Amino acid sequence: MKSAWNLAVVGVAVVAACALLLVGAPAHAAGGAADGAGVVNVNSASAQQLQLLPGIGAKKAQAILEHRAKSPFGSVDELLKVKGIGQKLLERIRPQVVLQGDTTLKPSAKKKGSRAKKSD
Repeated sequence: MKSAWNLAVVGVAVVAACALLLVGAPAHAAGGAADGAGVVNVNSASAQQLQLLPGIGAKKAQAILEHRAKSPFGSVDELLKVKGIGQKLLERIRPQVVLQGDTTLKPSAKKKGSRAKKSD
């Protein structure tokens, strides 16, 4: 009888632990940015908004818009069909890409490649 009780307690503990993991799972697993910086909806974002993603410039943003005009993205992996987007870039932008909802990613204050001047 004690072993059945212990088994039930362990089962409840496992279920509770799983629930806690799901609640605390990274946001990008549920379609949002893991670091809270924001996301870009590739099915509705403008070219300017798409360029907020690291590694996406004007040409790749335009290619995304052209692909989207033919068919909306059904999965983030479909970005691999866009010219210039490979597996490495996809993995880099994946946490910030969503297929539904609002684009919430904002331009960063510090531009890539810019340096603050030293004061004498």
